[in-house]
Amino acid sequence: MSYKLRLDVFEGPLDLLLYLIKKDDIDISNIPIAEITDQYMKYIEMMQMLDLDVVGDFLVMAATLMQIKSKMLLPPDPQVEEEEQEDPRDELVRRLQEYKRFKEIADALQEKEILRRDFFARAADEELTDQIKNEAKETFFEANLFDLINALTEALKKLPEDVIHEIVKDEFTVERKIHDVLHVLLDRSSILLKDLFGQSKSKIEVIVTFLAVLELIRLKEIKVIQKQVFGDIEVLRHKENIAPAEEMA
Repeated sequence: MSYKLRLDVFEGPLDLLLYLIKKDDIDISNIPIAEITDQYMKYIEMMQMLDLDVVGDFLVMAATLMQIKSKMLLPPDPQVEEEEQEDPRDELVRRLQEYKRFKEIADALQEKEILRRDFFARAADEELTDQIKNEAKETFFEANLFDLINALTEALKKLPEDVIHEIVKDEFTVERKIHDVLHVLLDRSSILLKDLFGQSKSKIEVIVTFLAVLELIRLKEIKVIQKQVFGDIEVLRHKENIAPAEEMA
């Protein structure tokens, strides 16, 4: 399986740290650095195993976390007053808090843009008013890369170890799996990601399916959403990118 997906459209290392902090309900100003570092490294190992293009900033952050972890294991300097000793986490906490504020501002601006767009759409076509209202009542969250990796990890745990001495071995490609995922979404409006993984018979097939989903997200062919934070991930087509022939089919 030779396939490398660039993560330009996905999240970076600070996003992963904020995700872990939110997932475990951690106080951002008092990060348990050893625990967060261990979790962060597990995600990095998974992304490296998938051959994702993460060697840059993610590995720099991994080194930073290891350095902070090492400093916190050192005994305090007896020559420096306790209240004057610098916490090794301070710089990281400052960066995370600043980045979190920027993300919240960006999300608020995006929400205003969507509301404004929907307002003009309703004014232009009153027949869509009821449909838009009904869709607006349903709250959902966009799943991110780390939600997807979480789902992949759980799916891999449920599968037995691949039998490596099989005489006949199916070959899977990302391109073929992209076709399969889109074909599933022709017959139904959405599918749970865990059900998509459940159709696979081996770990390699699960991994190729995962890469196909990432590529379809990058191409804006599909969306992945959650009805609640950290809930099941639902895969559905981007309505704007469905060709008329597909709709008829």
